[in-house]
Amino acid sequence: MQTEITEPILRRRRRSYTLWSKYPMALLRLTKKKPLGATGLYILIFAVIVAVIGPSIAPFDPWDTHRTSRLVAPSSTFWFGTDSLGRDLLSRTIYGARISIFVGLVTTIAATVIGSFIGVTSAYFGGKFDLIVQRFVDAQSAFPSLLLALALMAAFGASLTSVMVALIIIFSSRGVRVIRSQSLSIKETPYIESARAIGSSDFRIMLRHILPNTFGPMMVVSTTLLGSAILLEASLSFLGAGVPVTVISWGGMLSGDVLKDFAGAPWIGLFPGLALSAVVFGVNVYGDALRDILDPRLRGR
Repeated sequence: MQTEITEPILRRRRRSYTLWSKYPMALLRLTKKKPLGATGLYILIFAVIVAVIGPSIAPFDPWDTHRTSRLVAPSSTFWFGTDSLGRDLLSRTIYGARISIFVGLVTTIAATVIGSFIGVTSAYFGGKFDLIVQRFVDAQSAFPSLLLALALMAAFGASLTSVMVALIIIFSSRGVRVIRSQSLSIKETPYIESARAIGSSDFRIMLRHILPNTFGPMMVVSTTLLGSAILLEASLSFLGAGVPVTVISWGGMLSGDVLKDFAGAPWIGLFPGLALSAVVFGVNVYGDALRDILDPRLRGR
C-alpha cells in the first residue's frame, strides 16, 4: 500500500524536476550553439525584468525636477545624468522600458494571432477568398510602415491605445504570406485528408492540425515584429505623433525640445538611444538564431 502511494508522488517529483531543468538546459544549448542569438535573448529577458520591476529599482521619481541639478553629467548621484528640467535620466529610461516593451509585446501577440488566422484561412479555403485576401495584404504592404502609422495616428489621435491599434493594423499583414505558404504545404498532407475523411469540421482541421504546424514560422515572424514594433513606436513618439508627453517612452525622450541641449549634454539622448538600440538588436539577433534552429534546411549550418 505504501509503495502504491509513493510511486505517483515520485512520478510527480520527476515531472517537476524535468520541467524546472528543461528550460535552463535549453538556454545552455542555445548559448553553445548560437552565442549571438543567446545574447539577444538575455538582453530581451533583462529588458522585460527591468520593465516589470522598474518602480522598485528606479532611484528617483521620473517626474521629480531637481532645480539645482539641471543638465548634470553622469555622476555617482545621477548615473545617467539629468535633463534640462533636472529629471533623473536613469529613472526615466527605466520607466520608458515599460511602455516600449508593453507596446511591443501586446502589438506582436495581437498581430501574430490575427496574421496567423488570416494566413491559415486564406490557404485552407483558397479560390476567390484567397485571391481577395492576398490583394488586400499586397495593398497594405505597399505602404511604408511609418507613413501608414502617421496616417492612422492622425485619424485616431495621440494616445497609447491608438498607437497599439495602429501598430496591430500595420503588422497583422506582415506574417500572412509566411503562414499562408506553410499552410498550403500542410493542407496537402495525408493526415489532413484523413481528418476530412472522418468528418472533422473545417474549423477543427485548421485549429488542431494546420495551425500548430505553423508554430516555427510563426515564432520567427513574431520576433521580427517585436523589434519592428518597438522601433516604430519610438519613431512615432520621436515625431510627436505617438504616446502623449505625459507618458514616458524612449522615443519621447529623444524628441522635440528634449534634444535642444544635446550638443552640450549628449547624455540626454545617448542613454535612451542605447537602451532602444540594445533591445531592438537583441530581438533581431535572437530572431535570426530562432529561424536557423527551426528551419530544417539551416540546422546543419
